[in-house]
Amino acid sequence: MNSLAPHLKAKALKPNSRRPAKELCSECGLCDTYYIHYVKDACAFLHQQIADLEAAAHGKSRDLNQENDLYFGVHQEMMAAKKKQAIPGAQWTGIVSTIACEMLDRGLVEGVVCVQNTAEDRFQPQPILARTIEEILAAKVNKPTLSPNLSVLEEIEKSGMKRLLVIGVGCQIQALRAVEKKLGLEKLYVLGTPCVDNVTRSGLQKFLETTSRSPETVVHYEFMQDFRVHFQHEDGSIEMVPFFGLKTNKLKDVFAPSCMTCFDYVNSLADLVVGYMGAPFGWQWIVVRNDTGKEMLELVKDQLNTQDVMSSGDRKQAVQNSIPAYDKGVTLPMWAAKMMGVVIEKIGPKGLEYARFSIDSHFTRNYLYVKRNYPEKLANHVPEYAKKIVEQYKLPD
Repeated sequence: MNSLAPHLKAKALKPNSRRPAKELCSECGLCDTYYIHYVKDACAFLHQQIADLEAAAHGKSRDLNQENDLYFGVHQEMMAAKKKQAIPGAQWTGIVSTIACEMLDRGLVEGVVCVQNTAEDRFQPQPILARTIEEILAAKVNKPTLSPNLSVLEEIEKSGMKRLLVIGVGCQIQALRAVEKKLGLEKLYVLGTPCVDNVTRSGLQKFLETTSRSPETVVHYEFMQDFRVHFQHEDGSIEMVPFFGLKTNKLKDVFAPSCMTCFDYVNSLADLVVGYMGAPFGWQWIVVRNDTGKEMLELVKDQLNTQDVMSSGDRKQAVQNSIPAYDKGVTLPMWAAKMMGVVIEKIGPKGLEYARFSIDSHFTRNYLYVKRNYPEKLANHVPEYAKKIVEQYKLPD
């Protein structure tokens, strides 16, 4: 790396100072480093460029006339999977952690960017450049709050590392891809997770206190394919709350503005994506986007049970009904919410159709949010694939 590179002269912003993206900042961490020099081109909320970055990362952009490409991005293959032997304490079975550990153990990478939590707070993210298996395993379990993963970029360059794995969500990965060639790496691997509706730490607390019977004992939670939020508590018990019973009227403003203006739910720019949204209940959904992603998956293939992706049901009417319900902050009585949840679980969308349901629901909501709050950004900020998805539905003014 040239010692006179422009970014080395740039100064990071102080924590909590106003970011260039202002209220739309997702706190990805780029502005906490001297790579802020590139923020106007790199930030997902200042410069939407997914199509161009897809072409650079995967060799092509998505085909908008092919439904799976339209919804899930460029990919070579998709499957459902779970580990034969789960990692104790993992949120799922530990596929993401296992891939990271294998890559470090086999010397494919010298470090892994991942997120632990602080000693004081299990939900407060602490990005780390992990150099040991123990440090990677300490990062297991999702942190459902905005996390400055890219704040470790300076550490990477100063360390002299040449082969790196980065684990992150869409907004972080878009910024990373934009500055990738500035990092001086010989090889970058990107392992992504789908991401939607993150919150600040205070917003998370409001969500927990509004939704869970015991917010102080929640270890982790997930919005699951059975249309329920699953909360795991310290004693191992699982609390399930129907989506339709959430106090929407109290929670409408809890999500970060960046998440309300995001259209990269499926982490389009990662080499390999591991999540749950396109898989049957209890399984993880894996999307291999390019040859690098395939290389990563092959490392752990013998540790996984896999099956083909499936799709059933019809999402369209459910999505259309959800648009005004969310818009007006409708909250059902819990007995009605539970009944509706049982019915939809039996006859509602499953597998890839559930994933499309979730994408449609969030894209229509976010499109309306941008249109109402940032009308000047609507044309350039919303990707073409998102516009095509939203066009299937009738939206309120």
